[in-house]
Amino acid sequence: MPLILSGNVATATASTTYDVDNSCRFQDSDSSEMSRAIASTGSNTTWTVSAWVKRVELGQSSPIFGTGDGNANNDFRMMFFNADDHIQCTYYNSGYTFDVITSRVFRDCSAWYHICILFDTTESTAADRVKIFVNGVKETSFGTASYPNEDAAFNSGNTSYTHFVNDMGGRNIRGSHYIAELVYIDGTASAVTNFGEFDSDSPTIWKPIDVSGLSVGTNGVYLDFKDSANLGNAVDGGTDFTESNLDAQNQTTDTCTNNFCTLNPLVVNSGLTFSEGNLNLVASNANYRHAISTIAVQSGKWYAEFKAISGFSSVDKSVGIYRTDNNYSATTGLGNYTTGTTWSYGAHGDVRTNNGVSQTGVGTFTNGDIIAVAMDLDNNKLYFAKNNTWINSGDPESGATGTGSYAISSGDFYHFAVTSISSGGAGLWSSNFGNPPYANSSDAADANGYGAFEYAPPSGYLSLCTKNLGSDGG
Repeated sequence: MPLILSGNVATATASTTYDVDNSCRFQDSDSSEMSRAIASTGSNTTWTVSAWVKRVELGQSSPIFGTGDGNANNDFRMMFFNADDHIQCTYYNSGYTFDVITSRVFRDCSAWYHICILFDTTESTAADRVKIFVNGVKETSFGTASYPNEDAAFNSGNTSYTHFVNDMGGRNIRGSHYIAELVYIDGTASAVTNFGEFDSDSPTIWKPIDVSGLSVGTNGVYLDFKDSANLGNAVDGGTDFTESNLDAQNQTTDTCTNNFCTLNPLVVNSGLTFSEGNLNLVASNANYRHAISTIAVQSGKWYAEFKAISGFSSVDKSVGIYRTDNNYSATTGLGNYTTGTTWSYGAHGDVRTNNGVSQTGVGTFTNGDIIAVAMDLDNNKLYFAKNNTWINSGDPESGATGTGSYAISSGDFYHFAVTSISSGGAGLWSSNFGNPPYANSSDAADANGYGAFEYAPPSGYLSLCTKNLGSDGG
């Protein structure tokens, strides 16, 4: 499969002539969705759905776009991930009228996938009636391939039905993911090249292109999620979608042209629960457990903030960095502090570096405090701050001098990490790598203009996103 732009995040730094500014972050536990009634009769035989999607939670049904009447036995699942992490297109009406499911699974929670489904029952060849493309390449292997009958009509254009984003036909089955550049074209099985391209500079990286000029048909829609006060705005001029349990904080700048770091749910331990686009973490009864960032870096200067939301008055939780040379065990998870692979600042007021307690009495923190972590991998120094006051009177801009810093080993790759030092009680961390799931009082970007932090990153330090990888670090 070709690389998606920002897919293999350590290397996919290809330039693009078209930037996607925003995505919408959906969370199943928040019951977040969008919907609109179908206003005019459109095509019930032919359509296209295209979307860029970054997965968050695996092993659950995650609808992206479809129609339904709210009846548990009647919905058109135009595009969704099923509970086994396959892409599926199907019509269910007290049973499957047709069902097309990819053989491949899609379980990368660090990458953006482009999914495009072309549907046209007027095609004489059964396999041409449902075509699924991922990252510009047509899927040809299917675990299930039961195609609709020729000229069969479904409810995609009926005025008695409703379009849904992130709800399976109005049945209250929702997913957790980021969605960008959602396009539904009514009446045309459009070419996948209307939504993305390979080019001579990056022949294996599928890139988005400007879709604003596409004709979306009678009931089509283009959602770009640029209006934070109206995330369901139909920029094509059609009927807007109504948002449910979504607000301005669900708009992000984590997109298919600038992929931001999140916490990685694929490297998990018992007692860790992820939410809000894998930016929130609850560590409950988890002794010596780590949640690490999706992107690891070996050079450059990097900045992130972590907000202690709740549970910090009685439990011991930490943030810091994690070295990638540690062995991972499916039984015990990531190693603990005695293995010498973590550097962290704990709510109890200790900083632990490399192997055991390094410094005590540096200041406790509790609910509402924001802990900043600044990694200087050019000088092998690490700095911590509480509410913009650097521990040890540290100066992250001091370079090789390392004023108030903690030494880290050279030549290794490092993740940001959220950690549970001791069991007993739950603590909710909220991570900010540049796209916080909470509202800042003032958003501060890095020197390249990326990220939205509570406090200004020190000079030379960047948010961990793919636009900043390459010549600027990493």
